[in-house]
Amino acid sequence: MKSIVISALVAAAVLVSAPAMANKDLATKSGCLACHTQDKKLVGPAYQDVAKKYAGDKGAEARLFDRIKKGTAATGGQVWKELNGGMVPMPPATAKDEDIKTLVKWVLAGAK
Repeated sequence: MKSIVISALVAAAVLVSAPAMANKDLATKSGCLACHTQDKKLVGPAYQDVAKKYAGDKGAEARLFDRIKKGTAATGGQVWKELNGGMVPMPPATAKDEDIKTLVKWVLAGAK
């Protein structure tokens, strides 16, 4: 009986952590991590900084989806000029819309 409970707890932990790892894998596969990291500025802002910037913003999901899908040059310019001088706009995503939605939710949750 004890081993069944322990097995159930381990399985639950794996299921809870799997989406976060899957989203990081999706970000890697989609090329996002070439310019972004979870916690440090690179060419673009850290995902945790993006999450802080948009915390409590009800329209953030839609705006970030649009920005990722179309790129920063097509969506109002470079918001993060302090990172790269505005010289490197984010290109439009090549990922599917559903993948972009998943990535936006992951980023707004602090990329954890």
